[in-house]
Amino acid sequence: MSFSDISADSRVLRQLDVLAGLGEVTTLGYGDKPAAAAEHVAIDVALPSLPQAFPGVALLALRRHDAVELRAPAVRRALRLVGARRFDLVVANEARAMAVAHRVAQGAPVLADMHEWAPEERTHVRSWRLLVKPFMAHQCGKYLPKMSAVTVVNDSIGAMYETQFGVRTHTVRNASAFRELTPSEVTPGRIRLVHSGGAVPGRNIEALVKAVRMLDERFTLDLYLVPARDGGRYLAGLRALIADEPRVTLHPPVPTTELVDTLNAYDVGIYSLPRLTPNHWLMLPNKMFDFVQARLGVVFASAPETDRLITEHDLGAIAPDATARALRDTLAALTEERVRAIKHNAGRAAKALSSIEDSATTREVAANLLGR
Repeated sequence: MSFSDISADSRVLRQLDVLAGLGEVTTLGYGDKPAAAAEHVAIDVALPSLPQAFPGVALLALRRHDAVELRAPAVRRALRLVGARRFDLVVANEARAMAVAHRVAQGAPVLADMHEWAPEERTHVRSWRLLVKPFMAHQCGKYLPKMSAVTVVNDSIGAMYETQFGVRTHTVRNASAFRELTPSEVTPGRIRLVHSGGAVPGRNIEALVKAVRMLDERFTLDLYLVPARDGGRYLAGLRALIADEPRVTLHPPVPTTELVDTLNAYDVGIYSLPRLTPNHWLMLPNKMFDFVQARLGVVFASAPETDRLITEHDLGAIAPDATARALRDTLAALTEERVRAIKHNAGRAAKALSSIEDSATTREVAANLLGR
């Protein structure tokens, strides 16, 4: 159960591939049926997974969390569509799916994949901080102790769940599948930067564009962005920002299955996320692993988990903060020889930073819950 478009959700798709090896999987979420699912229960994408109408919002404001946990339109539709069907294992992706997953399970084990730190997912947004943060904290306190197992994206976030909610977690990183690729050749006089991900406000994509404007002619930037659910407003703003910069190119998104091959044509993957929430500070995003599988060097704004991987495997450089100027200064120090070296290092680290270990963890956890 995932209130996302599962077919475009890389983490959930990897999870689904593992679960499909253990039994027949029914998926519930937005969008079309994923290839590995035996059956898909589709939720209309127009139905929100959190209350947005007055009665539900009022209950959130009054901290009536038990009364509101099953009121969101997508949750109510999910319960109607699933009905009285029985399952041997239910997987709840993220905190907003825990209550409905617990109800659907009817006593069967529930695996909660929390991904990141749910209580402060979007606390940089005032309405979310005031209304949703207390609800998420309540959900975690109520349902995490009832879960048969809990997974998270890294050890730092797992430690937070253990400290605040008393639950032990398993770490399943957002790592991509191992790919047999070689680094593309570095073109003399050119360093090809690339960024892939969601076109979402707060991802600081503007800083990437501004940094390139301040760099010399060696540098180009290509953006592969998945549109946000905002009617294209944020993407339109980005198009206006790059309209007069020929060295920055905005591409349509590519399917998840084609992303790594597409990225392989470039030299350095870049990401610069401001530290607005604990999830930003403790990020370990799928794009880090996508860049490595594509055999790219990386330049990221400093964060403990990504800093550790970049340093341990000598994958690239770390900008001291998320400003465009810090990113510019860090990129400007790159030479063609250094870019070749870090692309080579990505190739050496690709197996260790692939999903092999993470899929094995998911398989072991799920199989234990199924009694196999």
